Amino acid sequence: MTTSRIRIAFIGGGNIARSLIAGLIADGHEPNALYVVEPDDTKRGQLVTQFGIIALETSADAVTSVEVVALCVKPLIAPVICREFAPALLATNAQPLFISVMAGVTEASIDRWIGRPVALVRAMPNTPSMIQSGAIGLHANSLVNHYQRNLAEEILRAGGLTRWVENEVDIDTVTALSGSGPAYFLLLMEALEQVGIAHGLAPETARLLTIQTALGAARMAFESDESPQQLRARVTSPGGTTERAIGVFEAGGLMLLVSEAVTAARVRAAELSQILAEVD
Repeated sequence: MTTSRIRIAFIGGGNIARSLIAGLIADGHEPNALYVVEPDDTKRGQLVTQFGIIALETSADAVTSVEVVALCVKPLIAPVICREFAPALLATNAQPLFISVMAGVTEASIDRWIGRPVALVRAMPNTPSMIQSGAIGLHANSLVNHYQRNLAEEILRAGGLTRWVENEVDIDTVTALSGSGPAYFLLLMEALEQVGIAHGLAPETARLLTIQTALGAARMAFESDESPQQLRARVTSPGGTTERAIGVFEAGGLMLLVSEAVTAARVRAAELSQILAEVD
């Protein structure tokens, strides 16, 4: 069976599921090999109409009829969803690969709610995954074989760049760095735009210049073999305007502030994982 015909069921039809479905189809995956379980009739109908995929009535149908199950529901309803399909999984001894994009839900929690260990990949996408420009951290448990690992990576690449982490706890760092990261860059963009307006630029001009500058800097960093530090040094002329501005950032402790912010996000990610781990 070619990977374009691998049957994948998405439990939950929200933004992340929708983005992965769109990316998979754009990459050549057969729509009639993609399934969705979504309780909202309107959302389910929209997905079926837009993508030509198949709707399944229950999550029990999903786990017994496909090779891959993508858990794309809100973390707080994860225990209910897992216990809903667990009897069918156990009764049929089905062995699908599970991919969880549920933030803060640990592998141990999913195993406990299902009632037995399963081959599971945890994925931490970020919001740009909705436009196939995401940064996605992945961790596979010990039951995931080489083929399933490659399959999971191929599926998640529909949302953007993927990187594996060695330990599950590293997903908390991924959450703090790239999961929350788009908001950090948007905050800086917001500040630049507001300053541009305050200094007399038309709002639309300030907005577009800010966006294009962010896009250009990201492309330079992505396409260059040099580090961001090296690239920054090359565009910072001695005695120039950039050096003056960078000096203000450094005097204000920008590096320390970023470190403290990301650390705070990581701590909160670990706290949320612990809270969800205690849910029966």
